[in-house]
Amino acid sequence: MSDAIKACHAQETAACCCVDVGTIMDNSDCTAAYSQTFADRAAAEAMLATLTEKARQVESDPCEIESRITPEGEGVRLDAGFTFACQAETLIFQLGLR
Repeated sequence: MSDAIKACHAQETAACCCVDVGTIMDNSDCTAAYSQTFADRAAAEAMLATLTEKARQVESDPCEIESRITPEGEGVRLDAGFTFACQAETLIFQLGLR
């Protein structure tokens, strides 16, 4: 067993060198953050609508969404936070944005 795995107390099986998922996903991080600058408010609101729809497709319980659109330079900045019921949903949402 490597020192890195010993340090986090992972349960590793000798057969396949797999790590217990509970070691990686412990429901301590259920929030995904998004921040980007857009040319105008309409573009930022369209992106927020898209992100909200994606979050609704993933959620098991209602996802808490907080957003703010603020002027920045010659455009606007969209800052949004998505808090899901569990870390797996957060990860699925983040992977869906790639």
